[in-house]
Amino acid sequence: MTMTPAEADKVLADNFAPWVLDLGLTVESLGDDRAVLRLPWSQRLAREGGGLSGQALMAAADTATVIAVSAARGAFVPMTTVQQSTSFQRAVTGSDVLITAVLTNLGRRMAFADITLTDSASGDLAARASTVYALMG
Repeated sequence: MTMTPAEADKVLADNFAPWVLDLGLTVESLGDDRAVLRLPWSQRLAREGGGLSGQALMAAADTATVIAVSAARGAFVPMTTVQQSTSFQRAVTGSDVLITAVLTNLGRRMAFADITLTDSASGDLAARASTVYALMG
């Protein structure tokens, strides 16, 4: 039931808070159990020292999960984050980040995902996250 990247970008535009949209996330690709998003580099999202802020990376991981679930189900359904755990590996400076959310279990009421965040220029792992979502519809 995978949707197109354009349909997934519309899910972003129609269902996320303005501050999440300000991150500039775009959908790169989708699969039956995954979504890949791009977080463009922005000095505005950098913290002291020039590294992309952890808050931006965590929001991107959370958002990628919603897109992966939506693609797997063929449409957006109301859902809410139950748990998110993030481990940061290295700073990202001056480069976009690719966020790959892979669904490890998608049930009728719950979804589980593993997310990797990589520096698009070097391919180095920047962070890993795991999320649990309650599906409301």
